[in-house]
Amino acid sequence: MPGPIDSSSPSSVFVPDSRASWGRLLTALVIGSIGGVGMWSVVVAIPAVQSDFGATRGAASLAFTCGMLGFGSGGVLMGMLTDRVGIVRAIAVGIVTMLVGYLGAGMAGALWQFNAVHLLIGLGGAATFGPLMTEASHWFERHRGLAVTIAASGNYVAGTFWPPLVERGIADLGWRTTHIIIGVGAAVLMAVFVGLLRWQIGRNSVRSHTNATAPRIDLRLSANGLTAVLFVAGIACCVAMSMPQVHIVAYCGDLGYGVARGAEMLSLMLGFGIISRIGSGFLADRIGGLRTLLVGAIAQGIALLFYVFFDSLMSLYIISAMFGLFQGGIVPSYAIIIREAMPAREAATRIGIVIFATIIGMSFGGWISGVIFDATGSYAAAFINGLGWNALNVTIVLLLLLRARRRVAFA
Repeated sequence: MPGPIDSSSPSSVFVPDSRASWGRLLTALVIGSIGGVGMWSVVVAIPAVQSDFGATRGAASLAFTCGMLGFGSGGVLMGMLTDRVGIVRAIAVGIVTMLVGYLGAGMAGALWQFNAVHLLIGLGGAATFGPLMTEASHWFERHRGLAVTIAASGNYVAGTFWPPLVERGIADLGWRTTHIIIGVGAAVLMAVFVGLLRWQIGRNSVRSHTNATAPRIDLRLSANGLTAVLFVAGIACCVAMSMPQVHIVAYCGDLGYGVARGAEMLSLMLGFGIISRIGSGFLADRIGGLRTLLVGAIAQGIALLFYVFFDSLMSLYIISAMFGLFQGGIVPSYAIIIREAMPAREAATRIGIVIFATIIGMSFGGWISGVIFDATGSYAAAFINGLGWNALNVTIVLLLLLRARRRVAFA
């Protein structure tokens, strides 16, 4: 069967790491940046929705929980769909699903309806995260790590421009109209760039991993076994990761610095997270996904430890920047490991499963940290809890490294 078609010449065979590869990657980054709106619009809209429906903050915040559940389960479902029919058709399904979700949110007559349709928004948006990371890994060989992390940066890039746009829209037009405009606008924009991606991949190519390279390393585990191990590691890493990301704003409020300072620290964390993702890609291309994950996990633990001992305003700014710089490449590293150790034909499904694990970890970690705070009256124990989960992730990675051996036949 012929491989994917080079966008510069419809009759030529696609070559990894070529100019066509970078063209596809740029298109994927744009699609991911647009499709990542669902992770940010709900955060901005919660106060207005809460006020309109006369609800509690907890009830209105369930929209975020539903969105994350949709995003996590969607990573698996969209990954399976990508492995079967290709990335273009999978994202097309995601576009329609997200559009229905945003239209439903704009027309919601009750809070439970607004919350419920965020399952669809998360489900649709998932097609522009894990599956795109997987596809990027098929387009590159030498620069695979960098490509995966660039593709994964789409949702972080989305966080830099969607929140102010959504905030302005809600202030000028109201949250209902804003959601409808987001749904229609994002669908149209993504459809244009997905059409471009289809042209770049080639009309006759159903799956772009037809000519993808073979696995690089042998971890001496079955595909299901490795997926299960990485599933546990993904939960552990993100329970640890969630403590600062979810609670830094409240933490600053409790310390008397104000929630605005906490929001600034969160933005700082996110900005340095983009740098971390790109940098970890360069690192993975040189030392491999497992070692890159180990470096990130150990560094994340160090930053968590600093949170335990330092709580002055300036130190929290510095530590938050460090935390973003350390943790941004962790989640994409799981995708790199799967692609290094498993055949391309099943990578999207496996990556979707592990991404789902990270969502579980973030959700559980955010909740358990709050429970620990309620029980102790301090976040110190919550940070220590995060260190324990981080240590589990480090242990798993070390054990995998001990089992790893490079495939001699790799070409």
